[in-house]
Amino acid sequence: MPLVVLCGLPGSGKSRRAEELRAALSAEEAEEEGGRRVFVVAEGSSGRAALRAEAERLLSRRDVVVVDAGNELKSFRYELYCLSRQAGTPHCLLLCPGGAPDPRRPPLEPPDACRRWERPLLLAPQAPAEPLPLPEIRAALFRRRPPPPHESTRAQPLQAAAFLHRLDRLTHDLAAALLAAQPGQVVPLGAVEGLGRESPPGLLLSRPVGLPELSRLRRQFLSYAKMHPGEGEGDENLARLGNMFLQYLSSNLQ
Repeated sequence: MPLVVLCGLPGSGKSRRAEELRAALSAEEAEEEGGRRVFVVAEGSSGRAALRAEAERLLSRRDVVVVDAGNELKSFRYELYCLSRQAGTPHCLLLCPGGAPDPRRPPLEPPDACRRWERPLLLAPQAPAEPLPLPEIRAALFRRRPPPPHESTRAQPLQAAAFLHRLDRLTHDLAAALLAAQPGQVVPLGAVEGLGRESPPGLLLSRPVGLPELSRLRRQFLSYAKMHPGEGEGDENLARLGNMFLQYLSSNLQ
C-alpha cells in the first residue's frame, strides 16, 4: 500500500530508522489477521535504477514499501512519487538529519514540503535513542486518500510516430544547446526550430551540466510526452511541449 521514502546524508541512521519503522508497522499488522506486509528496499551496488525497479515491483494497494537509501536527488524522489501515484497509494518522505557528505555520493538536495511530491515531509529525531514520530507517519500513510492518477502516470494512446520524431528532434536540439553552453551563460534558444513565439529567448544555466544528466532528463520527459493525451500534432502542440521541456529542465537543473 503506502510508500515511505527515506532521505539523508550517509551516516544519518537511515537503515536503522528503516528497520525501526518496519518492526513497528509489522508488529501492528501482526495483530490483525491477513494484515499487510512491510518491505524494506535498500540501495545496493546496482544503483538507483535497480532500487526503483524493486520498489515498483513491490508497490501495491496493500503492502508498505520503505525505501532505505540516500535519495539525495529531488528528481529521483519525484520518480518514486510517480510510482506511488501510479499504484494509487499514499506516500511520505522521512528526512534523517545528521551524517556527513560522501564524495562518492551526489550532494543532498534538501527536500521541500512546498513541492507536492515531497509532502508530507516528516523529520526523524537526530538522537538515535528518540523514537520515530509513529503517529504522524501512520496518519500520513493510512489516513490520507491517495492522489488521483496523473496524466504522466496514466496509460494513454501513443501519438503518431511522425509527431514523436519531431518532438525527439526538438528535445535533442534543446539539450545540445544546453550542453554547449557554459555555467552562468544564458543559452540562446532562438535558433532552435520548433519553438513558438511564446518561448523564452534563452535559458540561464546556473551550474555545469553533463551529457548523462541531460540524457536522463530528456528520456524522462519523452516518456511523459509519449503517454500524454494528444492535443493535436501540429506546430502549436509541438511548441507547447517544447516549452514544457524547458520548464522541466529549468526545475531540475537549479
